[in-house]
Amino acid sequence: MKKWILIISVFALFLSCENTKDSSAQDVVDKSIAISGGAIIANATLSFNFRDKYYKATRNNGIFQLERRFKDSLNTVRDLLSNNGFERFINNKLTEITPTEVKRYSTAVNSVHYFSVLPFGLNDKAVNKEYLKKVDLKGKPYHKIKITFNKEGGGEDFEDVFVYWINTEDYKTEYLAYSFKEKQGIGLRFRAAYNERYIKGVRVVDYYNYKPKDHNISLLDLGELFENNQLELLSKIDLKNVEIEPLK
Repeated sequence: MKKWILIISVFALFLSCENTKDSSAQDVVDKSIAISGGAIIANATLSFNFRDKYYKATRNNGIFQLERRFKDSLNTVRDLLSNNGFERFINNKLTEITPTEVKRYSTAVNSVHYFSVLPFGLNDKAVNKEYLKKVDLKGKPYHKIKITFNKEGGGEDFEDVFVYWINTEDYKTEYLAYSFKEKQGIGLRFRAAYNERYIKGVRVVDYYNYKPKDHNISLLDLGELFENNQLELLSKIDLKNVEIEPLK
C-alpha cells in the first residue's frame, strides 16, 4: 500500500512540474515573440512615423541602430542610438551635448523603439520573468506575466516594472501595464492593443494608453480597473507608415 502511495505521489509531482513548465513565463514569452515575428525583427529594418517624428531601427543579431529624425523651428535633428552609444546630428553635423542630454535623448529614442516591437526584447539578458497566474480580461483568458530588470544591462529605467497579458490561445500580447519613476513618485500606465496588422510577417499594433484616476493603487490591479472601466484614457499610440525590410 505504501509503495502505491509513493508511486502516486511521485506521479502527481511529475504532473505538477509539467504543468508549471507548460505555464512558465519563459515558455509563454517565447511563444508570444515567435507569433509576433520576432525572428524577422531580429534581422530587419523597421521604420514608422510616430506623432511628429520619424523612427527607423536596424537590427542584425544583436547589432542595432535606433534612429529618430524631426524638425524643430530652425533645424533638422537626427538622433542615433547604437551599440556604440548615442549621437545627435543637427543639420547633418555631429553636435556635442551634455551627459544629461545624452541620457534624456537616448532614453526617449529607446523607449519608442522598445514599445513598437513588444514583446520582442523580453529575452534580453537583463530581463527577469515571473509567471503570476491565468486571468480573464474582457471575456478572454490570459497568461499574466511580470517583468523586471537587472540594474546591470537594464538601462536607465531598470527600476520600471511591467505586467503583460498574453492570450492563452494564440499567445498574442494584447495588454500591458507598467510602473515608472516620475517627479511626483511612481507613475502607472495601462495599454490595450488595437488595429492589429501583419506586415511582412511582423505583428504591428497600436495602443490605447490609460492611466489610473487614483495613483495609490498597485500595478497588479490595473487589469481589474480596466475590466471595470475605471481607467482614464490618456492618449493613443498610433504608428503610421510602418515599413519592414528583412535583411538579406
